[in-house]
Amino acid sequence: MELKQIKYFMEVAEREHVTEAALHLDIAQSAVSRQIFNLESELEVDLFIREGRSVRLTQVGRIFYEHMKNATMVIENARREVMEYLEPAKGTVHIGFPSSMAAFTMPMAISAFRRSYPEVKFNLSQGSYHQLIDKVVKGDVNMALLAPVPSKKEKIQGDILFSENIVALLPVDHPLAGESAIDISDLKGEAFVMFPEGFILRDITFEACIKHGFKPNVSFEGEDIDAIKGLVSAGLGITLIPEITLVDNLPRDTVKIELHEPKMTRTVGVISSSERQLLPTEQRFYQFLQQFFTRLEGFRN
Repeated sequence: MELKQIKYFMEVAEREHVTEAALHLDIAQSAVSRQIFNLESELEVDLFIREGRSVRLTQVGRIFYEHMKNATMVIENARREVMEYLEPAKGTVHIGFPSSMAAFTMPMAISAFRRSYPEVKFNLSQGSYHQLIDKVVKGDVNMALLAPVPSKKEKIQGDILFSENIVALLPVDHPLAGESAIDISDLKGEAFVMFPEGFILRDITFEACIKHGFKPNVSFEGEDIDAIKGLVSAGLGITLIPEITLVDNLPRDTVKIELHEPKMTRTVGVISSSERQLLPTEQRFYQFLQQFFTRLEGFRN
């Protein structure tokens, strides 16, 4: 079994089409077909079911694919680790983040890091809270910025970087727009703009509202923070939102108001797998994040 055969097999399995796989690999279709045939002959099983020009994995093919996916990840990480030990200032950081950190937190951290390590590359992956945890566990990304930091999660370890306030964002003509602070109970009966089900900010908002005697009325949903702010700006509802997402970017025709009761906060931190070590460049960025936000919190205080 050769690495070339595994590479061709993985490409065909993921695309379910030999011709498309060959085009992506920039080699002749016949070469791909020959290597797949040789691999199946060596293993003495059929890995694919042929359906005209398309193919799909057999049951044993799916089992083989999962093993080879893990194996190629190990090989790629080993290659990267060797290269990064030689030149850790030129490696790649594979990191995920939620949309609430896309406009300020993530760019600020990367910009500050690249002032010291300008040749480091970043492979960024955006997702929801639970998607990011799953990506770290599976190895699709090696670390992720997350809020709140999970306290007890199997196969995950994390460090809190800082805590941030959650505030109310209201249309400028809202009856409560002139208040300096409000209680969450003041929002009973309001139309809320929220993330869809499965997003952690929605869960945080629901939990806080229910604890104070009401279930929020969700009028509109948005899958990213800018969409939610835009809907509030259009007067379609109110929302509870991390204050940091409004730094230098308070939407037009809106006002930000602090919450007095309860005082809502969430932890922000960085997570990684408890079963895998970070590669040298990623470890350097992880340590940088801890130091950077510690200094930033000291400056704020």
